[in-house]
Amino acid sequence: MRAVLDIILLILQIYIWLLIAAAVLSWLVAFHVVNTRNQVVAMLGDFLYRITEPLLRPIRSIMPNLGGLDVSPVILILLILLLENIIIRYVYPNVF
Repeated sequence: MRAVLDIILLILQIYIWLLIAAAVLSWLVAFHVVNTRNQVVAMLGDFLYRITEPLLRPIRSIMPNLGGLDVSPVILILLILLLENIIIRYVYPNVF
């Protein structure tokens, strides 16, 4: 059972890195550093959008409009870190 919890914790860590990558890529596209007409950038952006958007959309619908500032990835990362902390402190020690 601890192996399953280790895999869950690893998946959560990978998802945090994917959220960070999606945020950085969106900044690079917004500031015209990378071009979305490039096929590799478009595929990477589409992949990151499809992976992160299902969990970011509910947070964005609850958050008020902050004038172009999107803090939903930060909120999702904090929620994931809270979930990891709960797993490590309360679930993991009680599993044999």
